[in-house]
Amino acid sequence: MVAVDGFTDRLDYPMYVVTAAADGAPAGCLVGFASQCSLNPPRFVVWLSRANHTYRVARGTAFLGVHLLRRDQHQLARLFGGECGDRVDKFAHVRWEPRTGGAPVLTDSCAWWVGKVERHADWGDHVGFHLTPVEAGADPPPHEKLLRLSDVSGLTPGHPA
Repeated sequence: MVAVDGFTDRLDYPMYVVTAAADGAPAGCLVGFASQCSLNPPRFVVWLSRANHTYRVARGTAFLGVHLLRRDQHQLARLFGGECGDRVDKFAHVRWEPRTGGAPVLTDSCAWWVGKVERHADWGDHVGFHLTPVEAGADPPPHEKLLRLSDVSGLTPGHPA
């Protein structure tokens, strides 16, 4: 196997909280693997770990919420990245509301959107969810510093990778 640590160690991409709900039960996790993948039509992919509770919920839903956090929202990052939804009701500790298709939206995030799941793709230990945006919201103006990988480097994950 080729070691690419010298490349990936230099990356400092934004972190996202991805949410889903099935049968009225919300789930969510901190995600570092996500990217816009098409301009026209606008499309995005989020990759969820197979070990994650949110992945199991997301497999059974048609819509996902994707959220950006500000750099000062470490508590939300710790909750969604350091706790496991199999053991903790994360949504009992945050303000949220159901939006399109029942997708949970964190009302304290600085920007969010809900995407319709178009398809899934297996990429090793993560599964990609190909999304088409259907609804969005943001707190103006977009000048705040976003939560990035370097901001959560000391976070202990709520489940194995």
